[in-house]
Amino acid sequence: QLQASGGGLVQAGGSLRLSCVVSGDGFRRSDMAWFRQAPGKEREFVAGIIWSVGYTYISDSVKGRFNISRGSSKNTMYLQMNSLRPEDTAIYYCAARTSTAVILTGAHYYAYWGQGTLVTVSS
Repeated sequence: QLQASGGGLVQAGGSLRLSCVVSGDGFRRSDMAWFRQAPGKEREFVAGIIWSVGYTYISDSVKGRFNISRGSSKNTMYLQMNSLRPEDTAIYYCAARTSTAVILTGAHYYAYWGQGTLVTVSS
């Protein structure tokens, strides 16, 4: 199971850090990712990580502003979001799939999803 948290209301230019706690030890064999979905839009890949080696990939839409990381001693994944913009407003989801050591950006590749956490950026 995945449990996402950390969303909230923030002004443009501000920062938030999202967390995703993974139950069990399956995360060690997983590729994990953050997606987001804005109202009326499709779910969009934001960032991904191959847990076993820590390799990350950030989408161009947030590159330079967002960073994905894993907790050093806990089964927790983070999304650090800086310089937030109103267009970043969305429900953010964490997701996991059995690792193939390739970060895939399509939502349909991920079998496990957290419940989502809402991020609202005001202008």
